[in-house]
Amino acid sequence: MKPSVGRIVHYTNLGDRDGKYPPEIQAAIITAVKDNNVPQLPVSLHIFYRTGQFDMEWVEYTDAEAGTEEARGKWTWPELVK
Repeated sequence: MKPSVGRIVHYTNLGDRDGKYPPEIQAAIITAVKDNNVPQLPVSLHIFYRTGQFDMEWVEYTDAEAGTEEARGKWTWPELVK
């Protein structure tokens, strides 16, 4: 898929390294695409946390499963639910 403004994606927050707060999946909306000619490049996100909202200017894409260590600080497409 190609990222575009307004698409809903998953962002895996950083959590903390000692494991007290593990990485969690957050809902996010793409607010800007850095290069429309190449899919899966960094985007800007508006991220929805249970306690508030946060904007990030530059978030890289990952193929890793959302919520995993490999996905920390990155966005990915939500899994398809049938």
